[in-house]
Amino acid sequence: MSHNTSSPASFRRTLRFVLLGLVLLALTSGLFAIRRMLLMSAPRCMAGHWHGCYDTFNGVVLMTLVAVPLAVLVAWALASWRQRAGLGSAVAWRRSLAEVGMVHGTVPFLWLTMMPGLAPGVAPRRVSLVPLRDLVTMGAGGIIGNLLVFAALGFFAPIRFAALASVPRILALGVGCSVAVEIAQYVLWLDRVSSVDDVLVNATGALLAGLASRRWWRTTDQAPSDRPHPARAPVG
Repeated sequence: MSHNTSSPASFRRTLRFVLLGLVLLALTSGLFAIRRMLLMSAPRCMAGHWHGCYDTFNGVVLMTLVAVPLAVLVAWALASWRQRAGLGSAVAWRRSLAEVGMVHGTVPFLWLTMMPGLAPGVAPRRVSLVPLRDLVTMGAGGIIGNLLVFAALGFFAPIRFAALASVPRILALGVGCSVAVEIAQYVLWLDRVSSVDDVLVNATGALLAGLASRRWWRTTDQAPSDRPHPARAPVG
């Protein structure tokens, strides 16, 4: 009996280790594939130069990776503060990691999205409202980049906020944020195309990332609030 009941648990543990190993292998392979692009911007970024670092995709990605230890430190500080306030360790860490993950994984891509083109304020504003017309010109790199813009938000937002823990709401969040970005690009005259395809791809990225974190939504719904509840007075 004990052997039969322990087999599923050991199988689940083995499966988790295998999945973790695959994730680490995928991350390592991705970093190896882009190592040359990152190293191209490393000298200028390390020297603190704006041009060639903070105005390029390679430089922003490099600085995002460099800032990962700082992001982990901020998450640890938030989790420690919440535990001292009376929140459970698991919930404190989940909420803190979700908040830091949303910011750390979204701000760099928003920065790149809001970078001006070659002639900001001079070139005529461009709007593309025909669905799927711009996908051909995006290319694989452009599509992947647009999928990642709000991926961190779609992944962590339903973990942190129970009100967003549903597929339609994550999709609405991705669409709303994408529309806001496209409107900002048009209003600020950044010499970028405000495209409906950008909205579709950005929202799809948020939705797919949200589905990837779906297994953790249920625990968020059952989590207590950040503030400890006062003890009830005995009746009678």
